[in-house]
Amino acid sequence: MSDRGLALAREKMQAEGVAPAAIETFTRFYHLLSSGETGLVREADVEPLVDLPRHADLDVSEADAQEALARTAIIKLNGGLGTSMGMDKAKSLLTVRADAPAEDAGDGSLTFLDVIVRQVRAAREATGARLPLVLMNSFRTRDDTLAALAPYGDLAVDGLPVDFLQNREPKLRADTLEPVEWPADPSLEWCPPGHGDLYPALHASGVVRALLDAGFRYASVSNSDNLGAAPDGAIAAWFAASGAPYAAEMCRKSPADVKGGQLVVRKRDGRIVQRETAQTHPDDVTVSLDPSVHPYFHTNNLWFDLEALAAELDRTGGVLELPLIRNEKTVDPTDPSSPAVVQIESAMGAAVAVFEGATAIEVGRERFLPVKTTGDLLLMRSDVYELTEEYRLVAQVEAPLVKLSKTYKAITAFDERFAAGAPSLRGASSLTVEGDWTFGAAVTAEGDAALPDPGEPATVPDGATVTSEGVRA
Repeated sequence: MSDRGLALAREKMQAEGVAPAAIETFTRFYHLLSSGETGLVREADVEPLVDLPRHADLDVSEADAQEALARTAIIKLNGGLGTSMGMDKAKSLLTVRADAPAEDAGDGSLTFLDVIVRQVRAAREATGARLPLVLMNSFRTRDDTLAALAPYGDLAVDGLPVDFLQNREPKLRADTLEPVEWPADPSLEWCPPGHGDLYPALHASGVVRALLDAGFRYASVSNSDNLGAAPDGAIAAWFAASGAPYAAEMCRKSPADVKGGQLVVRKRDGRIVQRETAQTHPDDVTVSLDPSVHPYFHTNNLWFDLEALAAELDRTGGVLELPLIRNEKTVDPTDPSSPAVVQIESAMGAAVAVFEGATAIEVGRERFLPVKTTGDLLLMRSDVYELTEEYRLVAQVEAPLVKLSKTYKAITAFDERFAAGAPSLRGASSLTVEGDWTFGAAVTAEGDAALPDPGEPATVPDGATVTSEGVRA
């Protein structure tokens, strides 16, 4: 069964022109999958990672920061469609702010991509660094993203590409491990291989060698939905001075951090390894989330020495030995009755185990502002954050916990219910919305603000205040 499934999958990938490195990476993971490999990292086999150096404690001169940033490239993972929000285009094209500085043209609204480009421009202006921005797009995000970048004629650096393409692979039927067929929408027969595909995609595209040939030595890699990961000269200088081939940015856990990967130390060899949520055994979940045991979570912000990365990609042909992540879904994510499939994935942060001498640094919460749900998006659009002249989003208060009902899960439904803008959340410690509420203009949330399920669609009036007792006009 598995031999037939693998042969069919390889043929399908070859017919679509998928890069050889990606096909071989898929083949390696397929063998692990068919042999029953789960990719689980058990608590008994690891020790916590503790006592990291702190970004806040770095003592870096302006000259050293500028010198390091001058040799750094910014790589953003931009393959996500935002399917969890009901989107069919790049999540980075969502509007995240409506308060662009006055000198910006347009209606004042900014997408994630707009903010990223402006962060890079601001860092270039402040430091004189060339600071190339290179996006890893997927086959589903590339066209829309490149169209959105077209107005930024000054973005490209020294002929370097502004993007390279993430690979794709067949979704596998859960019962046979053969490529699924879905004539209703053949595009749904394919999936991205997770952000661990960064490595075969970099190898196939030649981007690492192009960056080295252009005089760059380091790369800062992060997700495009995390606007906290702006160019940072202090971290660049720390990483350059460390001599490490690889570094990960880690944050201290808060009560809101119930998901996300973490770094742990493997007992059998003392190597730092990554454990994703999907790699955590159900019996180990509680202890893995306990901040008194595992104080940090992974931000998915990474730093690479490009020479070390190029050497490893050349040595392995782009097929790094990363752990398998088995992701079970339905072929149509919007239809739970459609056939069950397995998506073979890997995490780019798992490469920490590949690079001897890899290290990590503790960063503040300002470096980790991901948007995975519409609740996260509401927070980013609210007055909790202010947009600086450097296009950094700076929290003015401790960010409240925002929980929205399933009514708001899709971005279209969310935007309809907040058409008058996000409520003021500066005075709130949390906002919980049950059922279906449409928010009027100039609404304020205070304390543990909560709206119970009204049983039918309801409205929070203009100028109202939401408290723990509900709506106060």
